[in-house]
Amino acid sequence: MDCIFCKIVEGSIPSKKVLETDTVLAFHDINPAAPVHVLIIPKQHIATMNDVTPENASVIGDIALAAQQVAEQLGIKERGYRLINNCNEEGGQVVYHLHIHLLGGKKMGEILK
Repeated sequence: MDCIFCKIVEGSIPSKKVLETDTVLAFHDINPAAPVHVLIIPKQHIATMNDVTPENASVIGDIALAAQQVAEQLGIKERGYRLINNCNEEGGQVVYHLHIHLLGGKKMGEILK
């Protein structure tokens, strides 16, 4: 498989890990869009949010719990943060491995106008 996030999970591409559990990995984005910009991914390859099935849907809860832990660990839980998932081309997805962007560390403006 030629998925960069799968290679990060297996350790063949280094990352600056923030949190790792049995099912998810969180690491700092290499091109941050905010003072805090962490990607939270399932360790299992799931290409998009549209590919979540009843069999693997529990990973969405695992990602949500990881987001809480990451936000607390990085000191932004109480001030606030944004979670973003881009799905497919028109949704802005670039890497086709399900991932959630956790953004914070500053007051976030409106996304859509």
